[in-house]
Amino acid sequence: MSDAPNIALVRRLYASGMAPDVVGEVIDPDIVWDITPGFPYGGVYQGWASAGADFFGRLAPGFTFFGAVAEEFYGSGDHVFVRGHYHAVSKSGQESDARFIHLWTVGDGRLTHLVQAADSHVVQQALTA
Repeated sequence: MSDAPNIALVRRLYASGMAPDVVGEVIDPDIVWDITPGFPYGGVYQGWASAGADFFGRLAPGFTFFGAVAEEFYGSGDHVFVRGHYHAVSKSGQESDARFIHLWTVGDGRLTHLVQAADSHVVQQALTA
């Protein structure tokens, strides 16, 4: 698979805002979801069910809005790098923007691995404000 289809696959996920139907089509159910230590609920989650429940399920209650804004996409073989920022509004009304880099691995036309690095401090501050 060339870089262009892989980038299109990843772009589709961000453009959907993680819409469940798109997630079901592009994310492998056995994905490895690796969130940087220091980020709220950081760790390695095995499978989409775990990432959804154990990461997003714990993160989401602290926010009225949390979204990833992709700004740049770079492809290299089976990998797609995304530079962007999270825009979030905590339950207390604190808005924040935290930079991230996502490294996606594509296999058989689906996303099989995510490694995230982000400005964890900004997100932690929004949760405690």
